[in-house]
Amino acid sequence: MPYKYPRTTKHDFVVRRSSAGLGLFAESEIAKDDFVTEYHGPLLSQDEADEKGGKYLFAIDKKLTIDGSSRKNTARYLNHSCKPNCEPEIDGKRIYIYAKKKIQPGEELTYNYGKEYFNDYIKPYGCRCSSH
Repeated sequence: MPYKYPRTTKHDFVVRRSSAGLGLFAESEIAKDDFVTEYHGPLLSQDEADEKGGKYLFAIDKKLTIDGSSRKNTARYLNHSCKPNCEPEIDGKRIYIYAKKKIQPGEELTYNYGKEYFNDYIKPYGCRCSSH
């Protein structure tokens, strides 16, 4: 399927170590409800996603999944949090990340990965988000 380049953001980020591995951190203040970044990558069918497997697959619906494994996809560095400061929004075949609250410079950007991902990938090893 054709790949659409990500929507641009006015915010700057830095990738660095966090409690859960590599994380994405704000370099400047982000206002509540601001567009933060887009989770992007090639679209895969459900069969292709099942065959590929991995942690960077973001299901859009029952038929399509975004393969966000490319390091060009900075949104892949947003870690899970049980008390996140960001929230993904699916718009057609794209996933936009918005700030749920005001985010301070230096703060790690996070969203809740959902129950299925949490149970499959996080729970067996223990949640490492800062709210624990």
